[in-house]
Amino acid sequence: MSLNLEQYVSEFSTQNINGEHLLQLDGSKLKALGMTSSQDRAIIKKKLKEMKASLEKARKAQEKMEKQREKLRKKEQEQLQRKSKKTDKSSSDATEGTNEQ
Repeated sequence: MSLNLEQYVSEFSTQNINGEHLLQLDGSKLKALGMTSSQDRAIIKKKLKEMKASLEKARKAQEKMEKQREKLRKKEQEQLQRKSKKTDKSSSDATEGTNEQ
């Protein structure tokens, strides 16, 4: 509708074309859905291409964020392990000092 192609809404609805299906459509599938105008198909294909690029960009950004979070988690775990080792060593040293007395 935002592309001023309202005349195709009913056919898309009838065929249960949702966002996921929409991204899979190509020129021949659009034509089979009753989109006889090559200009209308070109408009849809251009918009789909933009949407796919946007989705890919968002996916890459999400992957980057997940990698950063994982890196932070590993760093925090390493710091906790170091603290734990220091605490264990301190306890061990204190126990040895008491045993020697």
